[in-house]
Amino acid sequence: MTDSVKFAETTSRREGVTTTAKRKELRVPPKMKAWVLGGPGELKLADKPVPAPGVAEVLVRVDAVAICGTDLEVIAHGDPALVRGGKPFNQDFMPGHEYMGTVAALGPGVDEFAVGERVAVEIHACCGRCERCREGMYTACLNYGMNYPGHDKGHRANGFTTDGGFAEYAVNHVNTLVRVPQAMSDEEATLIVTAGTATYGLDVLGGLIAGQSLAVIGPGPIGLMAVGVAKALGAAPVILIGTQRDRGRLDIGRRFGADEIVTVEEGDPVDAVRWITRGRGVDYAMECSGAPKAVNQAAYMVSRGGRICLAAFAHEPVLVDVAHLVSNNIYVFGIRGEGRSATRRAAALMAERRFPAKLVHTHTFPLDEVPTAIRYAAERVEDAIKVVVKI
Repeated sequence: MTDSVKFAETTSRREGVTTTAKRKELRVPPKMKAWVLGGPGELKLADKPVPAPGVAEVLVRVDAVAICGTDLEVIAHGDPALVRGGKPFNQDFMPGHEYMGTVAALGPGVDEFAVGERVAVEIHACCGRCERCREGMYTACLNYGMNYPGHDKGHRANGFTTDGGFAEYAVNHVNTLVRVPQAMSDEEATLIVTAGTATYGLDVLGGLIAGQSLAVIGPGPIGLMAVGVAKALGAAPVILIGTQRDRGRLDIGRRFGADEIVTVEEGDPVDAVRWITRGRGVDYAMECSGAPKAVNQAAYMVSRGGRICLAAFAHEPVLVDVAHLVSNNIYVFGIRGEGRSATRRAAALMAERRFPAKLVHTHTFPLDEVPTAIRYAAERVEDAIKVVVKI
């Protein structure tokens, strides 16, 4: 669907002076194409009304959306999505949260953005009323999922509790938007959210990590971005850990700046990290794989007083040597999404080309081939890393 562009003359009167200016407008159609989640694993292409932005919201024409591992979880199993108090299945719900696009219309009172601006989006818009949101921890909003008639407390998480970006249009709160440089492609701009998650993880670990050592377990999109952001912030050495199956991704990790590469089949990764750091262990570890043994391995990779960030969903309960954590004063943090406005900082690093983020993007599909795109992402067809749907 193509939007037509028109310019409308607007008249303003300020301090007795009347001026006439031209304001760009995008003509928005009443209907849009969208992928709607039926039962588990079932997506259907449907016609839906284009949503209208409310107060402090804009309508985004979705230009591209990347597929995240969490999208695959939502589509197949439901969690961690929560729609109208339950699973997202058969609720006319549209998944997809890593999208970018063009501002197509403004809600009442919005002047922070203009129609026609390119933007990338964060997932979470805080409720503004719970303790966590008042503390700035909006990705841990206590009113998560409370945004439907009769239970609306203002929280939004597009692609999880509210409609996402597998569609031609989406509504976003102004607090979730970050401007995209004109020189950045649509596909690369979808990666800002992924880089934002990695940046948030590093924020939680300590923020200022120049001269500190970091082990990253798992060379998926978040792990690779963690390497790039950490090197951009001066971390050294950065050690990337993966499997032989991840060989291509580990090579990309080198291009992101990883100082050392460890493959688990070649020996105990804990021993390798200890050897690289001369027995001391790393200051920080980011677990981005979800592998059952990875959390405990991270515990033994970090030094005394070290910090571990968990950025992946494990598929089963994991065993951890808690006595080791306690006796060595090791801190463990779990993160979700891209809190603390980390997306804006990630976008700034990407705009300055501090790391080659676009290398994570491997495949592109049109909107009508979303099921194929999801299969490529889920099965790693042709060694897919980040699959993008271009609309």
